[in-house]
Amino acid sequence: MVDSLVIRGARILDAATRAADTFDVLIEGDTIIEVGPPGCAAPANAKTIDARDRLLMPGLINAHAHSHANIPRGLGDRWTLELALNTNPAIRGRQSPEEKYVAAQIGAAEMISKGCTTCYDLYYEFPQPSVEGVTAVAQGYADAGMRAVVAPMISSRSFYEAVPGLMAALPERVQAEFRKPKGSAADRSLAITREVLRGWQFDRDRARLAVSPHSPLHSSDEFFVAAHRLAQEFGVGMQTHLAESKVQVVSGMRTYGKTLTAHLDELGVLGPGFTGGHGVWLDDDEMRRLAGAGASVAHNPASNMRYGNGLAAVRRMLDFGVNVGIGTDSRSCSDNLNMFEAMRLASFTSRVQGPDYKRWLTTDEVLRMATVGSAKVLGFEGTLGAIAKGYKADIVFLDLNNMNYVPLNSAINQVVNAEEGTGVASVMVGGRMIYENGRVTTIDLERLRVGAQATMDRLRSACGAALELALKLEDVVGSFCVGLAQSPYHVHRYSGGR
Repeated sequence: MVDSLVIRGARILDAATRAADTFDVLIEGDTIIEVGPPGCAAPANAKTIDARDRLLMPGLINAHAHSHANIPRGLGDRWTLELALNTNPAIRGRQSPEEKYVAAQIGAAEMISKGCTTCYDLYYEFPQPSVEGVTAVAQGYADAGMRAVVAPMISSRSFYEAVPGLMAALPERVQAEFRKPKGSAADRSLAITREVLRGWQFDRDRARLAVSPHSPLHSSDEFFVAAHRLAQEFGVGMQTHLAESKVQVVSGMRTYGKTLTAHLDELGVLGPGFTGGHGVWLDDDEMRRLAGAGASVAHNPASNMRYGNGLAAVRRMLDFGVNVGIGTDSRSCSDNLNMFEAMRLASFTSRVQGPDYKRWLTTDEVLRMATVGSAKVLGFEGTLGAIAKGYKADIVFLDLNNMNYVPLNSAINQVVNAEEGTGVASVMVGGRMIYENGRVTTIDLERLRVGAQATMDRLRSACGAALELALKLEDVVGSFCVGLAQSPYHVHRYSGGR
């Protein structure tokens, strides 16, 4: 990294004004110190980048991803969320620290190449997180050169216990297996999370921690509150899966007699550091509670549709003042980690929910959600998400000669609605180029490919029996949860008829 760097003659995309005017950008170390008119003064020793044929935009920030799914991607076709939760522990949770490193690097390589410079990784280990695992994931991102918030997912209940009545619907021999005493696994999860938080050695500008109780239904009240206390004690964020599917919200009403968000509010865990992943089935009262607490929602339009969960009412969230970030979710439920696609889908899914075009999301709103909105989700508010003085120099260089921009009529519309990643020429994080000439410069991709395939081959062999059982349970789990999802509920988020 050079001490001083000046980018000359670039067009800079500004979501606030929808403009793409020409500026120079002066960078010292990892920070932007000036965005000025062409020809602005720079130190004599500053390295110069000629960006006259480039459109610059802030690095995209992925508000919700799962690195543990980067290797076992593409396993399911017509999987609902609940069918995925039935199968996931069998194939995703038994990776070694070295394999977790590989998984994180796969995600980093894909995100970097598609203009994403920071992510919130809710990653999973079975039966609980480990210091070595969390460290390996963070190291994978650090070596790739991108920023990450790493949040090991923890829970005190299995999926089968979380859905009311599901355990009783399973074959008796399976019930007996799942009901075996688990000892103090929940306590161990909290203790390990505390140990990781206490001993964190990474630069918090680059890799920081968060706490992630999987979902309210997967946690006892005592467990969720304990996780919240950990986050508060160490000053980190917390993200959970919230109102993602209709099965979840119907289960919440049957379990608590109130909505999931109302229950969490009564537990006292909502606040500025809290993020609800997905939020598809939130009602108006829940949105008011989240907004009032200063909390956020991570909107994942691809996986919401992939799993058949419905269309989130994002315009309604914004009306209530909820901060919304955009995420991809995992490679197995959105099938890629492409934040350009996530933005495009966020734009388009808002348009199929009603004919009033004034209620549709504008492209500048979508871009802000994927940058400053997501930055707030990750706790980087005021330092990431903009090309402005005092912000980190996390910059995506788009090639204006790419067909996505020929001719250039509206830069912001074309970035959000047309770009799919092919226009990315270079990616800078903290003033350092980590993607140039179609190549991630920080990762040996051939070695990564070999390691990923070897890991998947080992997982198939090691997890064969567990995967076979999960697949055998698909019919009963699927039928039970579809029946639950057909229960009446006071909001409707499917695209078809009621």
